[in-house]
Amino acid sequence: MSKVLPVLLCGGSGTRLWPLSREAYPKQFLSLAGKDSLLQSTCLRLRGLPGAMAPLLISNEEHRFMVAEQCRQVDIEPQSIILEPVARNTAAAIAVAALHAMESQQDPVLLVLPSDHLLQDETGFREAVLLALPAAEDGALLTFGIVPTAPETGFGYIKAVPGEGVRGVEQFVEKPDLATAEKYLASGEYFWNSGMFMFRASRFIAELENFAPEISRHCRAALAHSKRDADFLRLDKESFSACPSDSIDYAVMEKTRHAMVLPIDVGWSDVGSWSALWQVADQDDEGNVHHGDVMAENCRNTFVWSGNRLVSTLGLENMIVVDTDDALLIAHQDHVQDVKKIVARLKSDGRPQAVHHRQVYRPWGSYTSVDSGDRFQVKRIIVKPGAALSLQMHHHRAEHWIVVSGTARVTCDENVMTLTENQSTYIPLGSKHRLENIGKLPLELIEVQSGSYLGEDDIVRFDDVYGRISQ
Repeated sequence: MSKVLPVLLCGGSGTRLWPLSREAYPKQFLSLAGKDSLLQSTCLRLRGLPGAMAPLLISNEEHRFMVAEQCRQVDIEPQSIILEPVARNTAAAIAVAALHAMESQQDPVLLVLPSDHLLQDETGFREAVLLALPAAEDGALLTFGIVPTAPETGFGYIKAVPGEGVRGVEQFVEKPDLATAEKYLASGEYFWNSGMFMFRASRFIAELENFAPEISRHCRAALAHSKRDADFLRLDKESFSACPSDSIDYAVMEKTRHAMVLPIDVGWSDVGSWSALWQVADQDDEGNVHHGDVMAENCRNTFVWSGNRLVSTLGLENMIVVDTDDALLIAHQDHVQDVKKIVARLKSDGRPQAVHHRQVYRPWGSYTSVDSGDRFQVKRIIVKPGAALSLQMHHHRAEHWIVVSGTARVTCDENVMTLTENQSTYIPLGSKHRLENIGKLPLELIEVQSGSYLGEDDIVRFDDVYGRISQ
């Protein structure tokens, strides 16, 4: 039996789960169904798979430290984390993974998985992978089709050759209208396209070079000129940026004669909308799903997510309510696919709620915006034990730091000092400075910024343990 190399695609943005999922912290990093994030759950379900190697993860540069940290939290050590300098869709991401695998692992069978899906029957999924493995070993490009439970219009479909188990693919079909989806469901011949695949690395590359040679060429160049950066492998930006942006379906699967499908029924959800999450969550007798501090009266078929405060609902039916620190979403179940339109408007208007939460994660910890005005901003900063911010300076702002708990080492120009609870210091505009947690517990402090411009881009980095040096 061949070794199986799991390839986890971690580059999704999850805009339809706004305001919980945002560009800087998308849904794969969120804990939506249990204590583990979707990424962590994807990693953990592979532990019971016979012959599975440590996973290979594909991420964008902005999320690299979150990917590494979430793996560390569940004791998963990836073979590698490959960083995409720009997004180029699934065909390029999988091509890079296949080429890298052929360099380091000869020619393994790749199990390609999105990192932001839910599976309720993990044992059934692992059994399906083992059932599909012989076909993949023999050269098939196999996809896992999901047995449909409703006439879903938000998924693509796969029409399978009649039969049992692994079988041929007759056609890949785009997202249908409702009437067409109802016909697909009634026929029993169509399955949802899950975005999960299994094939030998060499077979995928051969088919890619046949049908999309430009993708293969640019991915080879991006990998050939890649650079190792600690736990990460950085693809060459110029080469990868020149790569066409196509899905694996469009580039290969819809054209190859070697496509096969294994229909599975494992409680799968792509968690592609709030209504999808409502469908797979535990509902009460009235069809309601509540998360956090929620008080409801006379409500049916609602999904209410409370972040940090009480949310009360009265007489609602078929509604979605999601409350976060800085944004509130209220939507009818029938319109949740349009949440991405709100996100597009926020981006167009330059609103920060499209990208960041009030709590922003950094490799050294996090900060939370507490208050702000025309010439001031207050943040709560938490630095992990042993972590350090970059040696930096600002052109337009000064800063006051007040230690709430923990032990800080502060560098300000030529001065180095140690601060503990209730002690403070002032960082003048233009001074080179650094903050370090030299204790064994998290360092918490309040930062008060003042100046003519308070944007995060007013940072000049001179030295950084995480490689974030200003150019």
